[in-house]
Amino acid sequence: MLIQSGAFLSRKTVLIVGNFLSAAGYNRSFCEDLAERLRAARWSVITTSCKPNRLVRLMDMVTTAWRRRNEYEVAQVDVFSGPAFFWAEAVCWILRKADKPYILTLHGGNLPQFARRYPRRVSNLLNSAAAVTTPSRYLLEQMKAYRSDILLLPNAIDLSRYRFRLRQRAQPRLIWLRAFHSIYNPTLAPWMLAQLASDFPDIHLIMVGPDKGDGSLQKTLQVTEKLGLSSRITFPGGVPKSAVPEWLDKGDIFINTTNVDNTPVSVIEAMACGLCVVSTNVGGIPYLLEHEKDALLVPANDAEAMAKAVHRILTESGLTEHLSSNARKKAEQFDWSAVLPQWDRLLEMVKGMRQHA
Repeated sequence: MLIQSGAFLSRKTVLIVGNFLSAAGYNRSFCEDLAERLRAARWSVITTSCKPNRLVRLMDMVTTAWRRRNEYEVAQVDVFSGPAFFWAEAVCWILRKADKPYILTLHGGNLPQFARRYPRRVSNLLNSAAAVTTPSRYLLEQMKAYRSDILLLPNAIDLSRYRFRLRQRAQPRLIWLRAFHSIYNPTLAPWMLAQLASDFPDIHLIMVGPDKGDGSLQKTLQVTEKLGLSSRITFPGGVPKSAVPEWLDKGDIFINTTNVDNTPVSVIEAMACGLCVVSTNVGGIPYLLEHEKDALLVPANDAEAMAKAVHRILTESGLTEHLSSNARKKAEQFDWSAVLPQWDRLLEMVKGMRQHA
């Protein structure tokens, strides 16, 4: 039987538009977790797209939004900077043609710079939505000039999956967990480690993450070999989301070397496990982490400053336990039990807008 103009829609139906690429070896995105959680909360969820090729993914997003328009009542669309922004514009144009209300979710530390370059386009897209959310206080502050009522809905984790181990005295075991891409500046890690090797002969770093294909992994391997650190750095590649807590538990110190950032889930995951975080102080990081309380923050691309911060954790009495305990407390704010009800209420509200239009 054909579905007639929404007559047989379930009570709660949503289209989620984002990058569902973990099955293709990429890091699992927040939209994948959101879709899974909403299904568990009795939403009927349609997702797009899992196509690795960028152009094919865009076409899949657009065609799915139109072809399946009688199967959903509300949509949620991820918005990034660069070409991905124009994808979001195209999808939202289709949603308006289909008379579907939608929620935009802002991501990416480069979005404010992009907005300054294209202020009218950004403002038009944001104000076309029924609601706009972001997981980042940084983006909330930076983007309110384009829409004043942006909602803060944090990236969430299932806290029960992350075994907390209070670090009372850190060992020289370091973890890096991101994708190998230039914006995450992975080559900073071996340069930092080289400055600590003489003081800590047994120091070791594990760099976990998939290769994004821009040459960053190869450069990191070359720097590692050049500095004579091949026996001190392990490269296991990308790992499944379910294995992340196990890998994090192998270390006591988490390093975040990024040049551009927002509210990285990997940092929240590390904090949930009780690792001591050392991060560059860029983008949304200072909105997420508090220097000297739940992390140590250093300037971007400064191997010496990062090495000194790690050295402090390994030698300064009481600092390890202080950072580890406070990190876990911060991570508890991001549990799905607190975040999912907010998504449920927002989607219901936006769905209701169309019903009462």
